[in-house]
Amino acid sequence: MLTLTENAQTAVKSIVSNSPETETAGLRIHGSQDPASGFALSVVTAPEATDTIVDESGARVFLDVGAAAALDDQVLDAQVDTEGGVRFGLTSQV
Repeated sequence: MLTLTENAQTAVKSIVSNSPETETAGLRIHGSQDPASGFALSVVTAPEATDTIVDESGARVFLDVGAAAALDDQVLDAQVDTEGGVRFGLTSQV
């Protein structure tokens, strides 16, 4: 299952904190079964019925069926630039 680094946990919690439904909201990853072609990210108020939920230290990430399969052995990391922009990246789990 996808895991999150501490940086990714912090970034996800920060992004989702702007949602009106912070108790159920999360970052949804969807749109591709091939990590090389990228994924779409969006803040949603709740997961879809078929989403896999990853909750690490309060950082909630929802994966659609394709993303869950493609990212099963990946680690989500985040880097924040000097202007506060977030860039997410993936690496293989060791």
